[in-house]
Amino acid sequence: MIEKNNKKTIRSWAFFDWANSAYNLVITSTIFPAYYSAITSDKDDQTVDYVTFLGHKFVNSSLYSYAMAFAFLVIAIASPILSAIADTRGNKRIFMQMFTYLGGIACCLLYFFTLNTLQISIVFFILAAIGFWGSLVFYNSYLPEIATPDRQDGVSAKGFSYGYIGSVILQILCFIIVFFPGAFGIPDTPEGKALPARISFLLVGLWWMGFAQIPFRNLPKGSPNFKTAKSNIMTSGFKELQKVWKQVKTMKHLKRLLFAFFFYSMGVQTVMLMATIFGEKELHLPTEKLIATILLLQVIAIPGAMLMSYLAKNVFGNVKVLIGVVIIWIGCCVYGYFIHTEMQFYLLAAIVGLIMGGIQSLSRSTYSKFLPQESPDHTSYFSFYDVAEKVALVFGMFSFGYIEEITGSMRNSVVAIAVFFIIGLLFLLFVLKVEPKETKDVALQA
Repeated sequence: MIEKNNKKTIRSWAFFDWANSAYNLVITSTIFPAYYSAITSDKDDQTVDYVTFLGHKFVNSSLYSYAMAFAFLVIAIASPILSAIADTRGNKRIFMQMFTYLGGIACCLLYFFTLNTLQISIVFFILAAIGFWGSLVFYNSYLPEIATPDRQDGVSAKGFSYGYIGSVILQILCFIIVFFPGAFGIPDTPEGKALPARISFLLVGLWWMGFAQIPFRNLPKGSPNFKTAKSNIMTSGFKELQKVWKQVKTMKHLKRLLFAFFFYSMGVQTVMLMATIFGEKELHLPTEKLIATILLLQVIAIPGAMLMSYLAKNVFGNVKVLIGVVIIWIGCCVYGYFIHTEMQFYLLAAIVGLIMGGIQSLSRSTYSKFLPQESPDHTSYFSFYDVAEKVALVFGMFSFGYIEEITGSMRNSVVAIAVFFIIGLLFLLFVLKVEPKETKDVALQA
């Protein structure tokens, strides 16, 4: 039995965010998308940048979207099977390790990414995404096991805060290498100019795998569920999800929360994953300004996550805070369609930074609170949660890339994302009508 609210366990758990958030910042948000856009672009505003992958021709940014969508699809299919294995054998920590090493090694191999190695590098990019998101399936499932409901908002926010701090530290180091390559003996040649970004990818993999040893050493491996030991592992995960869905359908608050989460997650992660490429393609911002902006965005996200946690616990309650944040996201999407200057982009980035950590942290902890706390198997519930998020991201990333391809502008994709947020908002409003009394009481405790 895991001791809840143990400071050492919670700190070790949060360090996993510290370890893997470097991937989320450097690979998905700053240096990698800027580097990818730079090496696949001809720098001519009058032409469309195409790349060839597996014999097919794609708009460069659309291929990026499709690659991410495919990674999320793999996780959505694989995570139920893996969760079933982890539940049966009680070894969720081993699966966290497996995905961490997959993602970390793939990041290291991105060191070899050049235009000549585009094909295999896209594969490494997909594997890195699978490693990151796959590890979160098991990481998130620890939350209700290590913290009581009244502490879960704070613990969830602590994890995100650790992640932002750790990723910013590594980002600053990468930032120095990228913009002061001469200090590290990197020559000012075409090959040398690409080297700092590739070194950053290598550092992400090493940082991720290195700091992950802290949670791997201190987190419990999980408890085996012998009741499912004789079932078919390949199908039991999906049967477990079906079982969870049947239970969810009897809990109106949880069902509506999941629908809301599904739709606004399409928007949140898609905006965050495509922000850098949007700034480079639509506003033609130089790489150094994009990286500095995203770095500032991460710093702002730290107090943002803490603020949302405070407002949820002491002022409004979880659902009302989520409603307010989603409304702000809708405004950001509409505003994003009209921006044309650097200052407008910086203002938008500041707002997104303030709310992005809050909506992720609060979504996770709200879902955790809405779960039946007496259930011994939270992995299956969080597997369902993660599958819902990944399927949402498949739709979000694919639609973003597809709309750009057929309309010729990423701005139209941003507006389409606002529709997802609006649908999510409507479901959140319905959650207010059926939110369980015990959850409200917990959310409002001082």
